[in-house]
Amino acid sequence: MELLKDFRPDADATVISRLRRAGAVLIAKLHMTEGATLSHHPSLPRPVNPWSAAHWTGVSSSGSGVATAAGFCYGALASDTGGSIRTPSSINNLTGIKPTWGRVSRHGLIPLSESDDHIGPMARSAEDAAAILQAIAGADLNDLTALPEPVPDYLATRDAGVSDLVVGVDWRYATEGMTDEIVAAVRNAAEVLADMGARIREINFSWTADDAALMGAVTLADIAAAHAEHYPEKADRYGPGMRLVLEQGQKVTALAVVRGQQARARFKGRLQRVLRDVDLILTPGLGGNVPTWEEIEVASDGRTSVSEILTRFTRPFSVAGTPTISLPGGFTEAGLPVGIQLVGRHLGEPDIIRAGCAFQRTTDFHTRHPTLDGS
Repeated sequence: MELLKDFRPDADATVISRLRRAGAVLIAKLHMTEGATLSHHPSLPRPVNPWSAAHWTGVSSSGSGVATAAGFCYGALASDTGGSIRTPSSINNLTGIKPTWGRVSRHGLIPLSESDDHIGPMARSAEDAAAILQAIAGADLNDLTALPEPVPDYLATRDAGVSDLVVGVDWRYATEGMTDEIVAAVRNAAEVLADMGARIREINFSWTADDAALMGAVTLADIAAAHAEHYPEKADRYGPGMRLVLEQGQKVTALAVVRGQQARARFKGRLQRVLRDVDLILTPGLGGNVPTWEEIEVASDGRTSVSEILTRFTRPFSVAGTPTISLPGGFTEAGLPVGIQLVGRHLGEPDIIRAGCAFQRTTDFHTRHPTLDGS
């Protein structure tokens, strides 16, 4: 954020300390949208999509996606509140893991929404992303929301395959209103998994616009709380998109927050019921093909278009806190990536990782890389 450009923390975040202990070489801090929301501060440059400079990079961890896709680093950390690991992963042809809420300590993270924030890895393969997650996961006395359960060896079962897994697909949810290329990617993923022995089962997954609106009130209130120290006193230091979000957050009522929390509890119950009958859920990664920057900016504040693309397949699993892996699933006729997602049960990272590894042993989408000029 421009507001914090001169801020220097006194200590590393827990995830950074753990990466250092694991032997990682840390080379850079990467650019994000302002406050991890949906827009870049107008005074700062925005990252360039290495697949096509004219196209969107995803939010909010856009720099993490761009740097990893361009081959500047082995992998990168990202935060995810409504899809900010998985959106840039889908757009940049990467593998991103949003872990179970609390699986990774958030100590040292500047929060967006403490109810929904996750930290996770982005890399060029499921195996690489799992190796990063292995290093950063686990309990932390500095973050009492971090889960105390022991961290399993995420790479121990990478070759175990998927023959014992049941994968659920709600074909209406996954395909309604989607482009032919996205539908083809989901159908192909289901076929690949089935050919490897997984059982594909049709499910009924319920996520509505009303769910999104109700739970969005909690997120907006969280954002306002996170920035109460600076806003509105330093409103002139924020970009217009971030100011709009904060203004909306300050108008949220206690009643709206309670109703949002109740809606979240009901949705988590519905999702858990579905995940009793299947091990994984397959969905697209994005709610449309990768848009151009011009298409994103059609809405005056850049939020309407972004929200429609960003949240359809990512937001539900952020508010539920369930682990999700984004995988390269194909390409459009224009040569832009198409992502898919596999959603697991609570602390089901081993299943989404081994399924991702199996998928990538059979497909080669993740091995294709962009030219560095973004053409």
